[in-house]
Amino acid sequence: PVSFEFYPPKTPEQHEQLERTITRLRVHAPQFVSVTFGAGGSTLSYTPDTVRALREVHGLDAVPHLSCMGGTRSEIAALLEQYRDIGCTRVVALRGDLPSGMATTGDFRYAADLVRFIRSEHDRHFHITVAAYPETHPQAEDAHADVRHFVAKIEAGADNAITQYFFNTDAYFHFVEDARRAGVSAPIVPGIMPVSNFAQLRRFSEQCGAEIPRWIVRR
Repeated sequence: PVSFEFYPPKTPEQHEQLERTITRLRVHAPQFVSVTFGAGGSTLSYTPDTVRALREVHGLDAVPHLSCMGGTRSEIAALLEQYRDIGCTRVVALRGDLPSGMATTGDFRYAADLVRFIRSEHDRHFHITVAAYPETHPQAEDAHADVRHFVAKIEAGADNAITQYFFNTDAYFHFVEDARRAGVSAPIVPGIMPVSNFAQLRRFSEQCGAEIPRWIVRR
């Protein structure tokens, strides 16, 4: 099974582009599609609207991302109720990033805190997916600390993980081995990034710490 990740459209042009993309990708029968949540909640209104449209208009199992950075407990609780009301049974719980200029981190410091909050509010209603970083999160002290943070998210109640995209398969298998050694049995699904715009890929890879192989750079 595969799933696809979409950014919530903000303009009529972006809406049209999303419609075209959905038409092309439906042939792959995705298990679900997820909708991102902007840094510090910058897509607070767009994400729920997109999730609703994908579910009600297109009949897709649309899964919202939730970012805890900059969010309060009341804001996250309201979003969870909204998603539950429209039939969502999955969420992707992320730490996320603060947009430039925002000083407060909100009521949650780590994704594990968000996972615990979701479980305390909704028990097992939501299937919770978290992020994993085979090449180590850029803000982690080191690879061992990053694995500890990942284990904490699973122990907090997450059901599975989707990794940051990678091109180095050894990094993925090594990360999975470390997680299994640490007692994690939850599925760790590899994330894939299609290369359609190399300049954009390079910029994003620098931000998230993904290594681009030389054979891709030289093409």
